Amino acid sequence: MRQVFAGTPADATPTRREVLKTLGALPLIAAGASSLWSVPAAAATPSAKELTDQDRADLKRAADYLNGITTMRAKFQQYSNTAGLAFGKIYLRRPGRLRVEYDPPLKVIIVADGLVVSYYDQELDQISQVPIGSSPLWFLLRETVSFSNGVTVSDLQRQPGSLRVSAFESGSPEAGQIELLFADNPIELRQWTILDPQGNQIRVGLQDVTLGGALANALFATPSKSTPGENR
Repeated sequence: MRQVFAGTPADATPTRREVLKTLGALPLIAAGASSLWSVPAAAATPSAKELTDQDRADLKRAADYLNGITTMRAKFQQYSNTAGLAFGKIYLRRPGRLRVEYDPPLKVIIVADGLVVSYYDQELDQISQVPIGSSPLWFLLRETVSFSNGVTVSDLQRQPGSLRVSAFESGSPEAGQIELLFADNPIELRQWTILDPQGNQIRVGLQDVTLGGALANALFATPSKSTPGENR
């Protein structure tokens, strides 16, 4: 049985078009982004947190964990306050490779092949692409993940068993924030949330995470029209 985010309506299933509208704000699943986290600019912008030695140590642990991921496969649940709830599978091979498959009834496949991010809408049989370096997924797909190189930390919170890090693109603080939620002891990425200046949120939670192991090159091949989604 699927578990959903606390407080999420179980029947809040988005349409294909609603999902595509929200893709531009996802940290890993994004379309048409012109900056690291592309969301409408407005209202107050985040500011840098004054980091303590403990903060720097925790950020290093988080970055080391993310940089230690070579491959990952997981189920995910995605919820936004504008498009509702969706499920799917995600495959990651660092650096540069990602595949996202949404569960039916959505017919959307997203693939990063190391150079471009392709968005294949099977229902319309249409493909659109953006350079990988201009999409939000580059934060986690680049060769070295860093919370300082082009990224500014705005908040860091510790609770028993968890670590929450909020950050924004240093050159575009008006574009919104990303929030990463880690389990702690041992550290493990569990969820990320995109926050835009208008108060919209998109949350992506990971389940059944498997790290390591080979992932076939075919998973990360650029989609072609009329190529069906595959269950793996």
